[in-house]
Amino acid sequence: MWPFNRKGLSGFSSSSTAEEVTRGIDGTGLTAIVTGGTSGIGTETARVLALRGVHVVMAVRNVSSGNTIKEAIVKETPSAKIDVMELDLSSMASVQKFASEFNSSNLPLNILINNAGIMAAPFALSQDGLELQFATNHIGHFLLTNLLLEKMKSTSRTSDIEGRIVNVASDAHKITYSEGIRFDNINSPTGYKSYLAYGQTKLANILHANELSRRLKEEEANVTANSIHPGVIMTNIFRYQNPFLSAAFGAIAKFGTKTIEQGAATTCYVALNPQVKGITGKYFKDNNVCIPSSKALDQEMAEKLWDFSRNIVSA
Repeated sequence: MWPFNRKGLSGFSSSSTAEEVTRGIDGTGLTAIVTGGTSGIGTETARVLALRGVHVVMAVRNVSSGNTIKEAIVKETPSAKIDVMELDLSSMASVQKFASEFNSSNLPLNILINNAGIMAAPFALSQDGLELQFATNHIGHFLLTNLLLEKMKSTSRTSDIEGRIVNVASDAHKITYSEGIRFDNINSPTGYKSYLAYGQTKLANILHANELSRRLKEEEANVTANSIHPGVIMTNIFRYQNPFLSAAFGAIAKFGTKTIEQGAATTCYVALNPQVKGITGKYFKDNNVCIPSSKALDQEMAEKLWDFSRNIVSA
């Protein structure tokens, strides 16, 4: 049982589940893309959105696993509308292929949940020559969001329903390199620390949402962009960790971590709950707005990251 369960202004707390924060909400007619829906909070997010009537597109690297999850959700909720599409966020070519296929479909796009990620992986480069965590957790989602943005804007205009972009970040953004983002040696193994590199990507997720929000407000687009901390959940994101440490963490998990149902709550709350309408450029934790680190609120760093990322995806 999560011990710090005092309710915030939303009426929900850290112990609230994804089903609880979306209870009574009818998402019929909405379409959401959820990246990384084959395990953990991604699966629970897809399940609960589908339960509420949302047409869910699971963007996954392993299509076979995605179809297995889809079958399980449909078995539980026969009315669920779920599609599975292949997406490898570490590959810009894969992101471009996914976005092209989705944009050419007749599906609208109301909600984009940038959920997938890897944590504290050993140093490696993606096929595009980018540090793997940065490529997967940030650049892939940055490119995906940019390629789908016009469809989201068009959907919001024709439906008069607010579009919502949710970046799944983490309080780990507070544990990063001293400069925040290593712009000058992002792909260098020199000085690479797996946990700091992970924190860097989570900081990038927040900065991305903040700068995107600022740009969307300037355009007066009916689309919001926010970031969230799901909480500490024992999922397979810990697969790169020392087995002994993972076992020790699991032993104490019930005292200090959330269940998967609780971990998916803030994502579902920000994606679907009417309380969040019109709120943009914020960081949510335990189903309430909270204040991230000073680096995450650095507008100059957010603008620099935007230009840095745009140059990478345009190269």
